[in-house]
Amino acid sequence: MNILAIGAHPDDIEYGCGGAIAKYSRLGHQVYLLIMTKGEIGVGGKGSIRQNEQVRSSKILRAQKVFWGGYKDTQISLGKELITRIEKTVKAVNPTFIFVNYLDDTHQDHRAVAQATNTATRYTKNVLFYEVPSTQNFNPSVFIDIQGVLNLKLAALEAHASQVTATKIKDLTILDSARSNAIFRGIQGRVKYAEAFVPSRLFIAIGKNSL
Repeated sequence: MNILAIGAHPDDIEYGCGGAIAKYSRLGHQVYLLIMTKGEIGVGGKGSIRQNEQVRSSKILRAQKVFWGGYKDTQISLGKELITRIEKTVKAVNPTFIFVNYLDDTHQDHRAVAQATNTATRYTKNVLFYEVPSTQNFNPSVFIDIQGVLNLKLAALEAHASQVTATKIKDLTILDSARSNAIFRGIQGRVKYAEAFVPSRLFIAIGKNSL
């Protein structure tokens, strides 16, 4: 399968669905990333720093290609241009599954990307929204067991070195947050570590070889 993960900023994907992406790629599926901005606000305007971090992270996740949206950090506006940009990548990848930021979030870029993706992926069978630390009112009903790949998820997050301690919470790293969240969602899903998702659409294949 082709899998497309969409994030408003570098490291959104790693936090929200890095385990699922690592699991898919290691099972032989083709993984692609679309990052809408370079996250330059988070490093004093030096987007090249976060772009390079994203490239390093994508190698850990074994992504086939990283697409860049070309938007300025904090300045993504919902509209036809954004929808068309996402549609273009969806057409190029032809994904079976799409992962993207959740609709309810305190960051305006996350909200805009989620809403635009909801429209741009109207013909994609499987669309799942993931959570990040700024997500609100997230009530997941889909879980993916990431016990065997949690180390890869954390390594991919750690590749975003400029953001590891940028949580705005004293003595808490993004790695601490991601691990704690994996435990919490794992408890909800009755496994040790999990990632959780809210589906826009989710098709279940029924056949001899399906679960």
